[in-house]
Amino acid sequence: MRKMSLIVAMMSGLAAGSALAQTTPTVAGKVEKVDAAAGKITIDHQAIPNLGMDPMTMVFKAQDPAMLKTVKAGDKVQFTADRVNGQITVTSIKKGK
Repeated sequence: MRKMSLIVAMMSGLAAGSALAQTTPTVAGKVEKVDAAAGKITIDHQAIPNLGMDPMTMVFKAQDPAMLKTVKAGDKVQFTADRVNGQITVTSIKKGK
């Protein structure tokens, strides 16, 4: 019984660590351009640790092009980005500080 408890505790710890490792950080930036027709957005952003990127201005694909309707050039935003099917993609975005 004690071995079973230990195994369950270890598995719980692995699952929790796995969930933490999959957390995508929120990054601050400023929208430079929105190209809704192409489903792309240009953001001047802070470092993106999960992608190993330094602060820069770059074009991202939007995971859901509908999210581009909520922002415009000049907006300060908080967003998450990740690799989706090999492309660096904004996975969420909202107006922010």
